[in-house]
Amino acid sequence: MNALLCADIGNSHTTIGLLEDGAVVDHWRVATDERRTADEWGVLLKGLLRDSPVEGPWRGVAVCSTVPAVLHEWREMLSSYYADVPHVVVEPGVRTGVPVLMDNPREVGTDRIVNALAASSLVGGPAIVVDFGTATTFDVVSPRGEYVGGAIAPGIDISLEALGRRGAQLRKVEVLRPRSVIAKNTVEAMQSGILYGFAGQVDGIVARMTTELGLRPGDVNVVATGGSRPWSSRSAGPSPTTSPG
Repeated sequence: MNALLCADIGNSHTTIGLLEDGAVVDHWRVATDERRTADEWGVLLKGLLRDSPVEGPWRGVAVCSTVPAVLHEWREMLSSYYADVPHVVVEPGVRTGVPVLMDNPREVGTDRIVNALAASSLVGGPAIVVDFGTATTFDVVSPRGEYVGGAIAPGIDISLEALGRRGAQLRKVEVLRPRSVIAKNTVEAMQSGILYGFAGQVDGIVARMTTELGLRPGDVNVVATGGSRPWSSRSAGPSPTTSPG
């Protein structure tokens, strides 16, 4: 097997996957720790790959990062531990095939560009990608596969943390579907507010974006991804969920 090793370095978590013929054949999710050195990343990665049933050699390594300090250590790690493996870091100036129609294309996060590229490749445009991470991002792909813009909102986890920190009688709770929207206890009240509040936010922003594109709801593919997707298990893997409208 000649798999491609991919790493998505986010603010809270780093997702590492092995891809073969476009399919994810193995994956891991670890904490993104800015204190971790290149050697520590190297040891961690070698340990994960050693325990994987997928055998090398790797066809190449592709890295996308929103954390500059961690990306620096990854560059050092790749040079030291995988010098003989071709690698590419998605960053401003790297051609992805996605035209970025923004005021300043270089300021757009590489994770958002990769989201647009994945949506364009997997489902085609027009599409809206909703990425549930440290922030909840909305990225819009035109019918021609162009990245045309989006929106950024606070993420589910940081919203829960802020609520627990600022509310004297509140605490952080697990994001689960409560018995009903009208909750009968504090924990379920918080779960109801987070779950249905974010669902309403997503519905509202997607609807407004669709209208602004001059399209009908059924004409737009909506793709959900990210480590904080509230309706799925954290161990369900990185595959996106797609629905029309």
